[in-house]
Amino acid sequence: MNEFPQLPITRTPTPWRPLRIIVVGLAQAAVLVIMAAVFDGVTLDGFGSAVLAVIALGLINAVVWPVAIQLTMPIITATVGLFAFLLNALAVAATAAIVGDFEVSSLWWSLAVALVLTIANLSVGGLLHIDDDHVWRQRVVRRLVRRHGQPDPTSTPGVIFIQIDGLGIDVLREAMASGHAPTLAALVEQATHRLTGWECDLSSQTGAMQAGILLGDNSNMPAFRWYEKESRRVMVSNRPRDAADIEQRQSTGTGLLADGGASRANVFSGDAADSMFTFSRIERRSIGRSRFVYVVATPFALLRIVVLAVVDIGRELRSARRGRRRNVVPRMHRGGSYPLLRAATTVVLAEITQSVLIADIIRGVPSVYVDLVGYDEVAHHSGIAAPESLDTLHRTDDQIRRMLTTLDAAPRPYFVVVLSDHGQTQGSTFRQRYGQTLDDLVRSLATGAAVDAPLLAGEGWNNVNGLLSDAARDESRLGRTVEFATRRRSVDGEVTLGPTTSTHIDAGEIVVLASGNLGLLSFARFPERATRQQLDEAYPGLVAGLAAHEGIGFVMVRDEVAGDLVVGDRGIRHLRDDRVDDIDPLEPFGPNAADHLRRTSSFTNCPDVIVNSFFDPVTDEGAAFEELIGFHGGLGGKQTKPFILAPASFAQPAEPLVGARSVHHLFKSWLTRLQKM
Repeated sequence: MNEFPQLPITRTPTPWRPLRIIVVGLAQAAVLVIMAAVFDGVTLDGFGSAVLAVIALGLINAVVWPVAIQLTMPIITATVGLFAFLLNALAVAATAAIVGDFEVSSLWWSLAVALVLTIANLSVGGLLHIDDDHVWRQRVVRRLVRRHGQPDPTSTPGVIFIQIDGLGIDVLREAMASGHAPTLAALVEQATHRLTGWECDLSSQTGAMQAGILLGDNSNMPAFRWYEKESRRVMVSNRPRDAADIEQRQSTGTGLLADGGASRANVFSGDAADSMFTFSRIERRSIGRSRFVYVVATPFALLRIVVLAVVDIGRELRSARRGRRRNVVPRMHRGGSYPLLRAATTVVLAEITQSVLIADIIRGVPSVYVDLVGYDEVAHHSGIAAPESLDTLHRTDDQIRRMLTTLDAAPRPYFVVVLSDHGQTQGSTFRQRYGQTLDDLVRSLATGAAVDAPLLAGEGWNNVNGLLSDAARDESRLGRTVEFATRRRSVDGEVTLGPTTSTHIDAGEIVVLASGNLGLLSFARFPERATRQQLDEAYPGLVAGLAAHEGIGFVMVRDEVAGDLVVGDRGIRHLRDDRVDDIDPLEPFGPNAADHLRRTSSFTNCPDVIVNSFFDPVTDEGAAFEELIGFHGGLGGKQTKPFILAPASFAQPAEPLVGARSVHHLFKSWLTRLQKM
């Protein structure tokens, strides 16, 4: 590690920039002419007047806008950015006052003109593939740095860890080959980085994997959500209060980011002192403008986010309609609030996260770990290689490209590591295949038992709620505004939009929870972990009935004599000595499946019964117990095969990486060596 990789990322050549301004300006002038011809609210005397109007508006935005933002920032933050829309409209109205042959009949028409010009700007820039948004991003961030102080340059390198949530290595390779991940492909093709895979623990989901990677310990985390008998409480990895409790249990104070690092949009902090949008560290801070000012950094910035969000909603509605028309299978219902949730995840959260990350780079933060969740959210609902999922991945790849273009402005050299926390497996859901949910099946087998299946909140809603909860705890005017707006859906400072998982279970003999294709059964009548003999006596036929179901690959239960057993419909695997009776139920799930189950069984809070759906290696499909067609959480398929894309000069592991803790130790060794350079 004696030299830094020359990243194969190029800026838009300088000669293009004047041409871009001319082309976009002419396009905006043409749009004004069309609006004047179609609508009575806009009046224009020819194309020449339109060009003059565009020039005048540009000058107003360049000269007046920065001053207006500084003077009205308290109002902008108090209105969560809405006042910036009014400033946009006033800028257009001022342009009409300056250019005599250009008129708008009202402030509403001024706002409409600003919105349409923003759309024209985005459309033309996209068609020409010349997008220099990173330029204004850097200007905004530098303004923030000037406010807080410019860090001293240092030759000690830093590391940026970028997690693409839910992207398996096989899907990434296909995306690189098909052109959906050109930036990441360039890193590999030009040999600055090396792509390797690793294997998840059980359970293969963000909470457990980030606890292992960031904190170095993900024990006693059997799933994304689980039931704890002692407290009669359902723990959810990315619910703020639960995440804080989990981090307190797992942290030793020496996490991945303990030495001055920053956590962005993660479940856990990695012991970073500086965290933002991190579920385990949502607390009151006085960041004020630094969180929000970039949104209104240019006259079209806030409108740009609105337009991009609306466009993404349109993408979702179109792709869902296309799937129904073509009878694409697997397919799920994607109506209701999901299009809004998708836009909030893939656009709003992505834009905010990217801006904060660029700020960290220009401030020279020693290490940063950021989670980009857009692909994971879309793949859950559309499929892991659906066109809309790959399109979201392409936009994530473009985010990374933009981030790389800012590295030369940093006060320290940076290495970049891109990774995923898990992959996703695909297939029609358990309910779609068999007409019943896992808890329905349990009810049918445990006749007369009271079964409690708490309503499950998805990762997407939790991500949005975490963002809003974090903002609501901010002591700025913006924070107070968000707190007021969400007060009816807030409990103890935690915003709970969308469905919420019940916290305490006060009734029911059997608690059934699901994390992807992993099911967890807990029996309230048994204070300790129930044995197979106890369950057979209390609920005759339940364990055998689960194991015999065609949609279930195996059931793990503890026998009083034989120890932990993995029971399938045609055989049993004895985990104590790996003896197999008849056909091994773990054969489709990989060579390390038994070790993963042994580890989970050692947890003090291991559920009484663990259920994993089937996995068919031929069709590469399984079945989630949640209503997700791209899923993760259990064993089987691509969900357990994430990736690490690291600088080729970094030391490679001597053995295959199995488990998130092994990734943590590898990353810590890299940081330790870099600090000595």
